Amino acid sequence: MFDADVASRGLGIELVDAGDGTARARMRVTAAMVNGHGIGHGGYVFLLADTAFALACNSHGPPTVAAGGEISFLRPVRAGDVLTATATERVRHGRNGIYDVTVRRGDEVVAEFRGRSRTLGRGVVPPA
Repeated sequence: MFDADVASRGLGIELVDAGDGTARARMRVTAAMVNGHGIGHGGYVFLLADTAFALACNSHGPPTVAAGGEISFLRPVRAGDVLTATATERVRHGRNGIYDVTVRRGDEVVAEFRGRSRTLGRGVVPPA
C-alpha cells in the first residue's frame, strides 16, 4: 500500500516499520511546510500521523480506510525537525478499528492522533 501512496512519499515520508496493527513513519519538516507563524503547518503533522495510522490498520491485509480522525497539537514543530509517528491498534471489532498515533520530535511528544478505521466489504476494492 505504501508503495502506491504518492502523497506521503512525495512529502518525503518514510516507512520505518509496520506489522500486526502497528506502524512507524518518519518525515523531515521542510521550509515549504512552514506556515505564516514560522512553525510547521498542522496539516502536515496530521498527514504524517494519518499515514502511520493507515499503515497500521492495513497491516492485517484487507483494504481498510479512515472513518475519521482527530489530532491534538501539543508543541510547535519547525523546518528541519525530524518527526516520527508511531501508530498502535487499540481495538478492532468486526470491520471497525481504533488506533492511536503519537508524533514525536526525538523523545518529545508534539502531537497525539486518534483514528477510526473501517475495513472495506468483500468485493469492494479501492481504485488503483
